[in-house]
Amino acid sequence: MAEMMPLTPQETSDGSFTFYSPEFGELFHSYHGARQEARCKFVEPTELAQKAQTPRVRLLDLCYGLGYNTASALETIWSINPACLVEWVGLELDAAIPQAAIAQGLLNAWPSPIPALLGALVTPAANGESTIPGVHCSVLELQGESRVSRTVTTPQFQGTLWLGDARNTIQQVVNQGFQADAIFLDPFSPPNCPQLWTVEFLGWVARSLSPTGKLATYSCSASVRTALMATGLKIGATAPVGRRSPGTLASFCDRDLPPLSPQEQEHLQTRAAIPYRDPTLSDSAEEIRHRRQQEQDLSPLEPTSSWKKRWASIAEK
Repeated sequence: MAEMMPLTPQETSDGSFTFYSPEFGELFHSYHGARQEARCKFVEPTELAQKAQTPRVRLLDLCYGLGYNTASALETIWSINPACLVEWVGLELDAAIPQAAIAQGLLNAWPSPIPALLGALVTPAANGESTIPGVHCSVLELQGESRVSRTVTTPQFQGTLWLGDARNTIQQVVNQGFQADAIFLDPFSPPNCPQLWTVEFLGWVARSLSPTGKLATYSCSASVRTALMATGLKIGATAPVGRRSPGTLASFCDRDLPPLSPQEQEHLQTRAAIPYRDPTLSDSAEEIRHRRQQEQDLSPLEPTSSWKKRWASIAEK
């Protein structure tokens, strides 16, 4: 992989820090509050406080990044039920981002043993016992493939971080039979990282969600919502956090899903709702964007600009 530029922590409105990605031109977390976003956009909508009352909770963190979403999830679960076993899988392109977050102490705000556990997860020295008492680490490299998994095991945590293109590693997760109670879908935005918002990729993601599980994402993009529905999921909206835009919650059952507003429902009938596609799960971002633009150009659906003008006029009345 190309050498990564140095990462400088940037303070957000709630006092927590995040990184800026020069490659994608985006912050890893909202400048309105990185820690707040992890809790309010991902942990609370997936009802982890309720799920923590069971003996075991399974989590899938897509685009693990700095580790904030997972750290907030573990904090919530173990504050309610310290004995709960968390079976966790994370997907990340490479270890540089989470390693930088650990090196710069960005996870130290969470209670013990969370910083040490997640530190061991991204920087295990070798197979075997970690320098942390009671923590066992292992590394698996798949020959001929750019995929590596790192596993950390304790009495209350069984975690595996898959490193590599998520379009490949998600298939490994599904093939191993993992069924998540909660999925955090947190790639960079659809225009900048369309390869992780396609119908095909999200189809694999949906296969890793348990029948009663919930998937949460910060995105309210019509294309994302359409793609999620194409996989058989029902969708609802989550409350805005620090900005006007809501997020999205999905599950196989629409019970307890917050309904979309009439404006959001109409948005799904515009050209903006045409989803990204990647039939071979191998196309470049530019190819995926170009394919969608061609489909939008030929679509008989209402232009999104017309929808925006109509609702802007309604808001003025």
